[in-house]
Amino acid sequence: MAQRLDELISDFELIDEWEDRYRHVIELGRALPHMDEALKTAATKVSGCASQVWIHSTVTPGPKGKTLALVGDSDALIVKGLIAVVFMMFEGLGLAEIASYDAEAQFARLGLREHLTPQRSNGVASMIKRIKADAAAAQAG
Repeated sequence: MAQRLDELISDFELIDEWEDRYRHVIELGRALPHMDEALKTAATKVSGCASQVWIHSTVTPGPKGKTLALVGDSDALIVKGLIAVVFMMFEGLGLAEIASYDAEAQFARLGLREHLTPQRSNGVASMIKRIKADAAAAQAG
């Protein structure tokens, strides 16, 4: 698992209040690299999200072979933070690892799901599905 996700889980264990965790997730979203407006297309838009979400992946070399470099954006602050959390889960994993990674279980470890609306939870699942599909397509191609 990505080291940054482990650090986030440790941070969350120290944060007792849900509102403080919520603010932390928003800050993670604010720290995401800027996504070029030209990348916000129908092809990069993630369906199944209540808010607008775009994820663009590029195959790059990594320590475990080919991996995905991810950029993303949303029109909602909390969702942008959730994008950052999802990206942390896949950071540094090879394409085959991304395809088989149990991201839902790792996301559950954060204890966020019970504080998200069903639409937000579905959106997270859609983001995970998109990244896994991109990794599978890159492996096949």
